[in-house]
Amino acid sequence: MNNNHVAAIMKTSPLTTPKRVLCAALILVAATLSACGDKAKEKKPGQALASVNGEEVTVLQLNEELQRAGVSAAQQDAASKQLLQVLIDRQLLQEAAAKENLDRDPKVMQAIDRARALIIAQAYLQKRIGSVTKPAPAEVEEYYNKHPEFFSNRKQFSMNELVIPANDLTPELRKAADSAKSLEEVAVWLDAHKIKYGRNQVTRSTADVPPQLSSKLLGMPKGQLFVVKEGPRAMFISVAEIKDAPVNLQVASSQIEQFLVNRKNKELAAAELQRLRSSAKIEYLNKSMMPDPKAAPTLPAGAAPSSAVANADPAATGAPAAAAAVEAAPADNASGADKAALDRGVAGLK
Repeated sequence: MNNNHVAAIMKTSPLTTPKRVLCAALILVAATLSACGDKAKEKKPGQALASVNGEEVTVLQLNEELQRAGVSAAQQDAASKQLLQVLIDRQLLQEAAAKENLDRDPKVMQAIDRARALIIAQAYLQKRIGSVTKPAPAEVEEYYNKHPEFFSNRKQFSMNELVIPANDLTPELRKAADSAKSLEEVAVWLDAHKIKYGRNQVTRSTADVPPQLSSKLLGMPKGQLFVVKEGPRAMFISVAEIKDAPVNLQVASSQIEQFLVNRKNKELAAAELQRLRSSAKIEYLNKSMMPDPKAAPTLPAGAAPSSAVANADPAATGAPAAAAAVEAAPADNASGADKAALDRGVAGLK
C-alpha cells in the first residue's frame, strides 16, 4: 500500500475525522514495515561466503570474479581468498557511497545506465551470434601468405624519441630541428632554452603500424628525424635501426586464427545491427546529426560479443597480433602518434 492508497481511504467520506486520519496513518505504517520486512528477506542467489554489515557476499559473486580474472584451476584457492577480500572492500565502499547519496548523483546514475545498456546489448549479440566456428588451417595459411609484411617479411623498427609538451613545439623549435643532424642536437637546443623533455626508446614492427607509415619508415635513411604531435605531447623521433623479424606460420597460427574469429564476429554483429535498423523507425530530431547514408553501420562501444575482443599481444610472444585492426578502415588504424605522423606525411625535419 502506498500514499495514494491512503489518500483514497481518507477521501471515501466527505467528513475526514481525526479517527479516520489515525486509521489511515496506522495502515501506512503497517505497509511500510511490511515492505521493509520483505526487503530484509531478499537474499542474493548462491551460498554466502561472508557478511558485510548484514549484506551477503556469495559464491556466485566470487565465481564471476574468478572467471573475469581468467584464474587457472591451480591458482583458484589462493585467488579466491584474495578476490573475496576485493568483494568485501567493494561492498564497504558501496555502502559508504550510498550513505553520502553518491548512488543518486546524476553522473553516477548516467554511468550505471550506460553500463547496464552495454551489458544487455552485449548479451543479446552473444546470444544471437553464438560461437563462431574456428577457421580451417587452410584459411589460416592463406591469410599468412597474403600478408607477408606482417609475418614472413616482417620488419622491426628501433626508434629513439625526445618527448616534450605539445605547447613547446614552437616555430622556432621547428626551425632549429630542421637544421639538426641528430636527436642530440635537438636535445642540446632544448637544454639551452630550458625546455623539459623525456627520452624513450621504442620498438615497433610492420605488424604494429599502418602500411602507409611502414612504407615511409622503411624508406627513411638511418637517423632521419621526424616530428609527431599526439594530444598534449610532441615527439622528435629518429629511426635507429631496421632489421628483419620474420614470424613463421607455426608461431603466427593461433593469433591469425583469433583475428579471423574476431573479424567474423564483427561482421555478424554488423549484419545484425543492419537488420535491426532496417526494421526500426529511427527519426533524427536534430537533422545535423544524421549519419552519412554511405557510411557502414558501426558497433556501439562495448556492444561487441565478448569473444570478439582481441587477445593477441605481439610484445608478449614476438609474433604480430595478426594486426587485429589490419583490415579496418585506415582512419581506424592510424590512431594516436601513427595518425599524426600520417597527417604530416612523416615529414622529415631534415
